[in-house]
Amino acid sequence: MRTVVFAYHNMGIVGLEALKSAGFHIVTIFSHKDDPGEYCWFASVSEWASRNHIEIVFPVDVNKPQWVRKVSNLAPDVIFSFYYRHILNQDILNIPSSGAYNLHGSLLPAYRGRAPVNWVLVNDEKQTGITLHHMVAKPDAGDIVGQKVVNIDFSDTARTLYDKLCQEAKALLEEVLPLIRGGKALRIPQDLSKGSYFGGRRPANGRIDWRWPALRIYNLIRAVTEPYPGAFAFLPDGEKILIWWALPEKDDVHDHLPGQIEIENDHIYIRTGEGRVRLIDIETTGSRMKDDQILHSFRSKEGLVLT
Repeated sequence: MRTVVFAYHNMGIVGLEALKSAGFHIVTIFSHKDDPGEYCWFASVSEWASRNHIEIVFPVDVNKPQWVRKVSNLAPDVIFSFYYRHILNQDILNIPSSGAYNLHGSLLPAYRGRAPVNWVLVNDEKQTGITLHHMVAKPDAGDIVGQKVVNIDFSDTARTLYDKLCQEAKALLEEVLPLIRGGKALRIPQDLSKGSYFGGRRPANGRIDWRWPALRIYNLIRAVTEPYPGAFAFLPDGEKILIWWALPEKDDVHDHLPGQIEIENDHIYIRTGEGRVRLIDIETTGSRMKDDQILHSFRSKEGLVLT
């Protein structure tokens, strides 16, 4: 089948490799040029295209008429979108004769929209998954072709969870791509009233509110730790502190202020609205510190309150 692929990120590579293994004829890849202001920790779709001698283009706005004509002239039987960052308009979706499909990192209809990997951790979910669905004009709303469930461990970060999703995406595509080639792809309607939609996240969303329970703060930290921008707070003098890793603890102490720094058993803790978190990996003014280094740096700050 003649195939046009919209792809980016590691999930883009997973999708492209699956299509190649399944015998789809990839005629052109649409992707994004890397943003110089973004930490690109993921694999390059551009390099994959070069290695496989496939045309790749980088539209700023893929929905402009010249790019719609480009897709139409390629005469694809099928279109796939693997973590492409722009929504495709109806003119593009109408082009392929055998459908347009999108890979989404959640168990739809839950967590439609942006940044589902981060949001499920922020919200303390215990499961998520990967979904391939028919594309429609409304984001992540088309009929489901197939899904795989992924369990979320307490120690998972956005990166480790994303890697799990990539593994399950490979398995899912191996199952459903032969069905698509044979014109037998499932169409399971979504009940959007039973789902949820979340928008994108920005670095500013990583600010910690110490009035939250320790578990909620931990979930934010693991949702935005490396390779994401990190959770943060401020010392009383205005110095920013990035918290790359910390662990929550329960206790019955109620006579401390949320955000207050305390020392116990040679560990640095921050009080929260319920319990406390133990600092394990932090960064201040460009200095990365762990364990004993944190203790040495913060020993004189006991009793101060982070904001």
